[in-house]
Amino acid sequence: MSSNEPWAVDDVGLLSPAWAGSAVAAATGDAALLRAMLEAEAALVRAQAELGLAPAGAAVAVTEAVAASAEWADPRSLALRARSGGNPVIPLVADLTAAVAARTPRAGAADHVHRGATSQDILDTAMMLVTARALDLTVADLDRAATALATLAAEHRDTVLAGRTLTQHAVPTTLGLKAVGWRSLLLAARDRLAAVRAGLPAQLGGAAGTLAAFQSDAVDESLGLRLVTAYARQTGLAEPLLPWHTLRTPIADLGAALAFTGGALGKLAADVLTLARTEIGELSEGSGGESSAMPHKSNPVRAALIAATARQLPALAGILFGSMTAEDERPAGAWHAEWQPLREALRLAGGAAGDAAELVEGLRVHPERMRENLDRGGGLIAAERLAAALAPLIGRGEARAALARAARRVVAERTDLARALRADPALTGLLSEQRLRELTDPARCLGSAGALVDRALQETL
Repeated sequence: MSSNEPWAVDDVGLLSPAWAGSAVAAATGDAALLRAMLEAEAALVRAQAELGLAPAGAAVAVTEAVAASAEWADPRSLALRARSGGNPVIPLVADLTAAVAARTPRAGAADHVHRGATSQDILDTAMMLVTARALDLTVADLDRAATALATLAAEHRDTVLAGRTLTQHAVPTTLGLKAVGWRSLLLAARDRLAAVRAGLPAQLGGAAGTLAAFQSDAVDESLGLRLVTAYARQTGLAEPLLPWHTLRTPIADLGAALAFTGGALGKLAADVLTLARTEIGELSEGSGGESSAMPHKSNPVRAALIAATARQLPALAGILFGSMTAEDERPAGAWHAEWQPLREALRLAGGAAGDAAELVEGLRVHPERMRENLDRGGGLIAAERLAAALAPLIGRGEARAALARAARRVVAERTDLARALRADPALTGLLSEQRLRELTDPARCLGSAGALVDRALQETL
């Protein structure tokens, strides 16, 4: 393959099916980032014009050049030229300045491009703009998945299946309770992302965070503060208390929220993967994936992609947290290390949220297999309830001993718990046949599961 093929270095997601082709991939791509950097540059000139620091005509000229950037901006060229200065803003400023000068007869308009700013002001602001758009998409898909889970939980409020602890049958539970558990995690992730989204800040500080380059003297110390206010308003981002060139709280908060989102989605995926196993078969994806070698398979692909995301996001968040250790007033390396991990985290979380919505909306439930699996244990799944019923009659210790004997008989003789208990001399006459059937019925061992489902469903989107 020739290295000059037009697609030779494009990242189209060939190894990232979790986000390839998704809306969040487009919202975080190089074209989107370029657009956001240009928006940040135009917003800066407009903010300066508000305060009389730039002519109104310059703001118009820069905004018009940005609007026409498809005619002159070249992401690949910027990427290659970024190597010399270490970031893409430097060549972008040169191109934008030239575009403004070429497009407008207004004298000196091009001189106001990027005036007083540093590269990090523009790139940080652009990353926040990209993040805002990506999070809007992700939150919408989390809401969509949560809505589908609410429907699933209501429909299967009392559908009984085996509760499993440490991989083994424990006590009965319901699919409704599992579904509202998944939903509660997704709503918690949604709330964290929404809170971070609301606080995403613009970045403006100049070379070392003093805003000195935006004012020619120190007569009015508030001028820089008023400029930050105007700049945040122009970008639609939150106004920061301080320049955050080396105060990376916004990035750390974002990393934490994205990692939490991955874990929340990962819990859903882990349960679906377990319950979709051939030997369990209690759930299946509505449209499973094919195997390249085995035509009989219908793989739980959506759940697998979500599970892969859940394993990657904590590591990416770790890089973002590590970049908090940023020296001086502008760091070398710590800031640069954030760019790709942040973008990948946004893509993965957004892709997984979309996959989760598709997964839940198409999820197929197999209650008959749930019942088969419950019966396969010979009624042992009701042992906890029987222990509680027998304790007042023969004492707690003897009740546990009797149930232990019965459990061994169930396994050795391949019988069921009710028969094994009836055969135990220590229990003769203690429980009627009807009472024994009630106590060993999994549907009667659900405690407050239904009430918990009802309460959880009151939590609104």
